[in-house]
Amino acid sequence: MPFEVPPQHAGDLIIAPASHVDPYRVITSFNDPARFIAFSTDCVPLLVKDGWQVAFSDDYPYRIVEGDPQWWADIGEGSGIDWFSFELGIEFEGHRINLVPHLTEMLAKLPAKRLELAFANGADDEFTKLCNQHKLYLPLADGRLLPLPGARLAPLLKALLGLVGPRRERLTNNTVKLHRADASALAAFAGEAGMDLAWAANAKRLIELGDSLRRGRGLLAVAPATSFHGKLRPYQADGLAWLDFLRDAAFGGVLADDMGLGKTVQALAFLAREKEQGRLTKPALIVCPTSVLPNWLSEAKHFAPTLAVLPLRGLDRRELFGAIPNSDLVITTYPLLTRDHEVLLGHEFHAAILDEAQAIKNPKANVSRLAHRIDARHRFALTGTPIENNLGEVWSLFEFLNPGLLGDQTTFRRTLRIPIEKHGDAGAQAFLSRRLKPFMLRRTKEEVAKELPPKTEIIELIRLEGAQRDLYETVRSLMHAKVRDEIARKGLAKSHIVFLDALLKLRQICCDPRLLKLPQARHVRGSAKFERLMEMIPELVSEGRRILLFSQFTSMLALIEEGIAGLKIPYVMLTGDTVDRTTPVRKFQAGKVPLFLLSLKAGGIGLNLTAADTVIHYDPWWNPAVENQATDRAHRIGQNKPVFVYKLIVREGIEGAIELLKSRKAALAEALFANSAKTPLDLTEADISALFVPLDYMPDRCAA
Repeated sequence: MPFEVPPQHAGDLIIAPASHVDPYRVITSFNDPARFIAFSTDCVPLLVKDGWQVAFSDDYPYRIVEGDPQWWADIGEGSGIDWFSFELGIEFEGHRINLVPHLTEMLAKLPAKRLELAFANGADDEFTKLCNQHKLYLPLADGRLLPLPGARLAPLLKALLGLVGPRRERLTNNTVKLHRADASALAAFAGEAGMDLAWAANAKRLIELGDSLRRGRGLLAVAPATSFHGKLRPYQADGLAWLDFLRDAAFGGVLADDMGLGKTVQALAFLAREKEQGRLTKPALIVCPTSVLPNWLSEAKHFAPTLAVLPLRGLDRRELFGAIPNSDLVITTYPLLTRDHEVLLGHEFHAAILDEAQAIKNPKANVSRLAHRIDARHRFALTGTPIENNLGEVWSLFEFLNPGLLGDQTTFRRTLRIPIEKHGDAGAQAFLSRRLKPFMLRRTKEEVAKELPPKTEIIELIRLEGAQRDLYETVRSLMHAKVRDEIARKGLAKSHIVFLDALLKLRQICCDPRLLKLPQARHVRGSAKFERLMEMIPELVSEGRRILLFSQFTSMLALIEEGIAGLKIPYVMLTGDTVDRTTPVRKFQAGKVPLFLLSLKAGGIGLNLTAADTVIHYDPWWNPAVENQATDRAHRIGQNKPVFVYKLIVREGIEGAIELLKSRKAALAEALFANSAKTPLDLTEADISALFVPLDYMPDRCAA
């Protein structure tokens, strides 16, 4: 069937199928403009070949003209300082025609799913095939139609998709609306368009910038400051060059190296160089977790001693506010950013660096909103986990780094987050990965720190028995019914409080029934996991192991502390309530105690504990990145012993189900760094049912 097209008028784009039919039959079946065009282009040459004489009247509206137009591209001023408009078109017989509206119309007519898959897979042949299935005719001012062959349009359409992706709202007012940070995408367009385009001078400058962004690690090396103490590893020198390039180009970026690869050192090398080059005319601001601030002070003193450092902490910090303008480096914490924001947001900083930047993952949180408002010439983020739960966290991070790059939050959710997370949209995922790649630098330990000793992960599967098992089944049945009722009344999205409370209770039973504050648990004292831990620790200590033991529950650490005291094994402990963090770290690193008990939240970041060779995770949770960060307290630069990681997991019930679901978040994070689709993340009612399956139903599934 031919396309049905409206009657032609000036500016319309006519799309007609290739007929490949008998011209004598076509003559008698004209019923729409597409058939006239098919007759003019496909049938008339055949008739002439057969000896027919064909003439067109002056008012015949479908006269075809052949020619080789000149293709051009240009950019103009946009709606703001970082925005510009992009136009693409042809020049033919002295007339300049903008093709953007016509290409937009064609994109709307082509099968959306095939376009997405072709773009995600980089399938040039598929784009050509799609375009060759149609013939496009551009109306000229005098009524003639200029054919635009599919083979010539295919690379243009593919490049245009790479430029705007699913964000079709960027195609407005006959132009493409682009952000300055889209320079790399524009450079990709220039390389993929597949034909010679006459680019305006201002467009060429932007393309050159985009080419530099796309080169990534191929940047020219820069020398560290002479005042910088220490030798940068090759990948750290690359990181310094990358930060320096982004600073020069006025873009923000996230240094997303694995934990333990020295992100702090690279940031300090950058700031020391800024001072030596005379650019640090205003202070730089570091915002970090409270637990990490001492590490920044120590590292700055060691690696960049010429920087005048001002730590803002403690009750007397207000007395130091007047010294901010005279400092090179101001260090504060996320909690204090919310308390001192009136002062901090009143200053202009040379650079703002967010350490453990996942702290602003919730765009609705006050700390995130305040971070977005920091006045800084340059913005950077340091985090080994740029995404922990969902793509909304990525939006919040990049709204700090390059405001506007991903659009407003509502549009981002509609065009990228929901298609990727809910539907596994490969085209949207490929677009997002390409868009973020120039502004993310990630190196894994396997890639750049080959000298690190091996890390071995050991899963200790534990089975609940006796009264603990009966308690689990009783609470599971009650909680599952409660969750089902809540979902039936309010829907899945509004039932999360009851759902999380139910999960908490089941997790507590798996850890130790003594954690559960319910009458049913009052007389249950046995804990299979606790008993296994009490067997493991003396054995590991006797082997000379140095152990980090993590739990998310400080109340569980208190119970473990009681058990360890009974074993008479020396230990130190660190939780969110620990005031003096330095002493336990120093004692453990000096070898005075073999065991370090840590809460996952307080001890999972900002600590260098290379004296450890064994890590124990007592209880699992959704996020594999958080566990990996904790493990990397030991498996990091400076470690010279093999590291063994033990995970104590109740193979049935909630903990086994959590292990299966955790892979989804790992896939989501990995998709940021590669053009791959991810497994949908959000929990469904089927997922929730799996979390509440009776114990006897789970063994084979969880063991796998």
